[in-house]
Amino acid sequence: GGGALLRDIDRLLSEETGLPVIIADEPLTCVARGGGKALELMDTMGLDLITNI
Repeated sequence: GGGALLRDIDRLLSEETGLPVIIADEPLTCVARGGGKALELMDTMGLDLITNI
């Protein structure tokens, strides 16, 4: 989300966790696109999507 736009947040998170951090190309729309994808999957998988997480 928008927090990814904070200066050097990727570097800080990587240093603190020891994990690689990659900022998405369009961080402001990631939550909306991910939510839309989840809704699409719910349409096709129904409650199986939730129980298989």
